[in-house]
Amino acid sequence: SCSAFVLFLDRSASAFVRLLSAMRHFQFFQHAYPHGVATLQYPQGAVTQHSLGFVRPAPALGVGSVGSIQPVQRQAIVAAGPQNLATTPRQQAPSIQHSLCKAGNPVRSSTVRTAKDPQPVPEEALKLLKLGNARYVAGTPQAVSTDAGMRKALFDHGQAPYAAIVGCADSRCPVDTVFDARPGDLFVLRNAGNTCTHAEGSIVGSLEFCVAHLKSSLILVMGHTKCGAIHAATKAYLDGQEGVDAAPASSALEGLLSGLGSVAHQAASDLDKSANAQAIAEHAIEVNVFNTINFLLQFSQVIRAKVQHGEVQIHGGIYDLETGAVRFLGRSPKEAAFLSSQMGMPPTMSGASGNGLLMRGMHGVRTAADCSVNPKDALKLLQAGNQRFASGSPLAGRTNLNMRKALVDFGQAPHATIIGCADSRCPIESIFDAMPGELFVLRNAGNTCTHAEGSMVGSLEFSIGPLKSKLILVLGHTKCGAVHGATKMYLDTKRSTERGSALEALLHDLGCVAQDAEAQLGRGASADEIAERAIKVNVFHTMNFLLKFSKIVREKVRDGEIELHGGIYDLTTGCVEFLGQSPLQAEVLESRTCLPPSIAVASGNVSRGMHGIRTSADEIVLPADAMRLLKEGNERFAVGQPMTGKVDSSMRRALVEHGQAPHTAVVGCADSRVPIDTIFDAMPGELFVLRNAGNTCTHAEGSIAGSLEFCVGALKTRLIFVLGHTKCGAVAGATQAFLSGMKK
Repeated sequence: SCSAFVLFLDRSASAFVRLLSAMRHFQFFQHAYPHGVATLQYPQGAVTQHSLGFVRPAPALGVGSVGSIQPVQRQAIVAAGPQNLATTPRQQAPSIQHSLCKAGNPVRSSTVRTAKDPQPVPEEALKLLKLGNARYVAGTPQAVSTDAGMRKALFDHGQAPYAAIVGCADSRCPVDTVFDARPGDLFVLRNAGNTCTHAEGSIVGSLEFCVAHLKSSLILVMGHTKCGAIHAATKAYLDGQEGVDAAPASSALEGLLSGLGSVAHQAASDLDKSANAQAIAEHAIEVNVFNTINFLLQFSQVIRAKVQHGEVQIHGGIYDLETGAVRFLGRSPKEAAFLSSQMGMPPTMSGASGNGLLMRGMHGVRTAADCSVNPKDALKLLQAGNQRFASGSPLAGRTNLNMRKALVDFGQAPHATIIGCADSRCPIESIFDAMPGELFVLRNAGNTCTHAEGSMVGSLEFSIGPLKSKLILVLGHTKCGAVHGATKMYLDTKRSTERGSALEALLHDLGCVAQDAEAQLGRGASADEIAERAIKVNVFHTMNFLLKFSKIVREKVRDGEIELHGGIYDLTTGCVEFLGQSPLQAEVLESRTCLPPSIAVASGNVSRGMHGIRTSADEIVLPADAMRLLKEGNERFAVGQPMTGKVDSSMRRALVEHGQAPHTAVVGCADSRVPIDTIFDAMPGELFVLRNAGNTCTHAEGSIAGSLEFCVGALKTRLIFVLGHTKCGAVAGATQAFLSGMKK
């Protein structure tokens, strides 16, 4: 009987197939598919083609039914690659169409899904996918044929796919076959790399149609092993990391691979530094799946709402080309975070539709006629703009005469102020895809306040004051030449203080961030590692400087009116890593300094006295105020902005005529490396200094005590400060002598 032949064919080798081929009058022959092999029944005498022991039907006979692929065949396909599939031998014995489904199988054999059928809940839809893939792997597919009645039902009643699949266009990954699905079961979207990069409008819009109108309850983003697009993108990324200059994209394919560079970057960051290109690329396949899921959640209000209400679930999966099995990854680990997104549509569509979430303003650009943007929304605008820039889908730059006129007529109202590096590779407006009027940008080499604190702080106070900006972002970047140069100078000449040019002075004074970075990493860190850490240290250093030396910035941050954040721009991926607020913000907010060092003295705000210098004609300084003066002076010394030395004859005459009135008495060490007045950036008349080896009263108690009594009595000084120092020779010598005596 026919059924007997079915069983026999399932268990036979290719020898029997050759026998059938020779018997031209027999009614069975083998039909080869790109996605499998099946046996069809045709009239006697059908024309066949022979290839390596099996029979292929002539093209005129049309399409047959889906069959199965065995492991040996999958291995051949994996080894050959998609470009050679047309000539890959199929060495498998044919599988024969089964006419009956097993009891309880959710995929029906006699009907197809239409809009008349109820939709399964997400969990049931996921189970259908898993069962279908299990049948595919086992070589027992059941979605093997359709007939005129099924096709008519689909035509008459419409589709009702239970799941939408975003898959790769790779010919080795036939989505319907992998899940043993019939027409009407799956809504399938495919492109190279199963990504939204450069196709976000099409992918997201199609999925919104599927979940909103077709009522599908499950979205599966499916990557696959040996993905050519991801492997090529990873290679391009790693070549760039090794200094291989990447030529500008000259084709859509090159643009696609460039857009996937952020996936390779994240994969490399996740793995140990010893990971090779193959390992990074394979991990990038999984990273890319979740990247696509996160994109859908971030840029589709329709999908987010469905997920939030439990009507839809989005899962990830990876299809193994060799085994045929799909590894189901579950939901995105970042789903909860992306569900809070406010973006209603993908980047390339939002500008074209006038989406208000871009907050371009009533005139198409932001002006003073528009409402201010709160700090959190301003940060979201920066993040969304950088996402558009990194994905290669910017919207800015489309300005016209009316927009420019509005900026002139109504004035500016930037939603954020950026302190960035002057490096030509870091165009701030481009990085955040910003229109004119949106960002107030300050730039210098090293995004620092060193040697420019007055200009930087004053400019920032203007932006958050009259212009009402609510967010300040200090932005560093990878491979920063200024910070790398400062690190090299610090490591080469730690004790050098010579500065022969303005550049050398800038690099020298950035040495403190290199020193902090080295201390954080510990011994053994390379120069490059220290420099890259110093980039982040420098961002926080600048943030702390702004809080410490600007009363206006401090008060607005303390009141929650503005926020101060840090970030690092990655030159390779185009992505900004947002660092958040300074870890020391709460501490620095306690500062009472009102002006940057270079402005304070020039404006008479350092308590120098009525004659420009402290004398007995000035009021007594209380202990708390004296301590503040010491701290502020040391800060100026430490950041390389001392203000002393500017003493004229009138100041010296005032000291002679009125006498001294030091606000502090300091007991310090006689070590030549510890010049007390210099350390506290003190003018003559401010400090009463006593020094000896070891800053001690031992063998000098009468002198020290008597001098201090004179100072606090006759001179009315209210603060005594005892100052030691690191690497003190006197204390080190005493310690050695003590230890030697203990041994004796």
